Amino acid sequence: MDLAFSSANQLAAAIRERRVSATEVLDAHLKRIDERNSALNAIVTIDADAARDRARKADDASARGVTWGPLHGVPFTLKDAFATAGMRTTVGFPPFDHIPRDDSTVAARLKAAGGVLVGKTNVAELLADFQTDNSIFGRTNNPWDVKRTPGGSSGGAAAAVASGMTPFDIGTDLSGSIRIPAHFCGVFGFKPTEHRVSLAGVVPDPHNSPPTVRIMSCIGPIARTVDDLALLYRIIAGPDPRDTEVPPVAIGDVPSVETSRLRIAVAPRFGKLPVADDIRNAVDALAQYFRDLGAVVEEPDLPITNIGEDLSRTGALIGMMLGAAQPDRKKPASLADYMKALQQRDVSIAAWDAFFDKWDALICAPSMTSAFPHCKPGSPLTVNGAQVDYWTVSAHSAAFNYSGNPAVVLPCGRDRGGLPIGVQFVGKRWDDSRLLGIASAAAEFTGAFQPPP
Repeated sequence: MDLAFSSANQLAAAIRERRVSATEVLDAHLKRIDERNSALNAIVTIDADAARDRARKADDASARGVTWGPLHGVPFTLKDAFATAGMRTTVGFPPFDHIPRDDSTVAARLKAAGGVLVGKTNVAELLADFQTDNSIFGRTNNPWDVKRTPGGSSGGAAAAVASGMTPFDIGTDLSGSIRIPAHFCGVFGFKPTEHRVSLAGVVPDPHNSPPTVRIMSCIGPIARTVDDLALLYRIIAGPDPRDTEVPPVAIGDVPSVETSRLRIAVAPRFGKLPVADDIRNAVDALAQYFRDLGAVVEEPDLPITNIGEDLSRTGALIGMMLGAAQPDRKKPASLADYMKALQQRDVSIAAWDAFFDKWDALICAPSMTSAFPHCKPGSPLTVNGAQVDYWTVSAHSAAFNYSGNPAVVLPCGRDRGGLPIGVQFVGKRWDDSRLLGIASAAAEFTGAFQPPP
């Protein structure tokens, strides 16, 4: 059993059955961190002593026949966007660099499930870029090619999972920040329905200013199997008195799906947005796989009349939220502007709801490109030999932050340059578990996680 590349489910079972100790599992991951982190700069804060103490206590509990929960003794890291009691939290932004007194809801739930927190993973400054770099910790590199980005803003999380330094991490996703790094690094990533997971303690401001991002931002796992995504989702999702916008909607078990009865929509591209040929080919191949299994697979019209306009509205709405925390902004949005923007968003949400009344899932690209070389944010990128606007990297993922739909990315082979590529499945709002069931069926074709060389 290769402890560094075993899944969270496998590690939990091995510890529970006492085939391996929590201390042995932790030591294997700390060794891997020593070997790989200097080249990647994925994990930026480590508390090995506290982790070892927690692992020893897990082993003591096991010896007494006590199990803390489904993650008993399993080590993990957290994106440096979550408050962690007693552990440095920065969001990659010097004014936010502090040691919180309390855990975020996500951190607290993972610990309560028996997890062993090892450290924090690097982010884009204030989570605001498709690359992972900031003035506190510097740049994170892609484990498949250190000259390329692992994506952002959860780039440290995806790079750490892909390189075997942690079995899983939890990311945030306001504009593809879980799904793009998963795609770039060859791992699995899940953005649940908006408001499924509590935002309490996310992007903690030590100055106690009110949170500004209350919509579109989602919390979800990054791991190496669909089963792990499902396990972690069940642990972190659900109502929270600290976040009153999370409704008491049942999570439900991940069902087995009868593929021959599925109705699958496929979108090789969104309007005129470019997509690298290898990514589009992966989308087409997966669609054909479902056809061969008897599913109805078609390319219907999408409820996107103008993808550029939708993306512009997404960016404007994000800007309005962030602008609320910037009183010196030259032209702050008015309340009327914000209410109009929400009304426009409601139209998009309703249109996608109607779409998914007809379709079980949509297969599409997670991004227009695979991992690109490190560059100055805003620099043009090359897709199919042509230069493309940098900020459209998130176009295929941000559409579903705007609509609130759940979306999962699965690795699906490599491009002609040897870089991993992923495919994105999108499902009906609040039907997250069924989407994971469909993703599990798709994984029979896309295959298991492959570690970087």
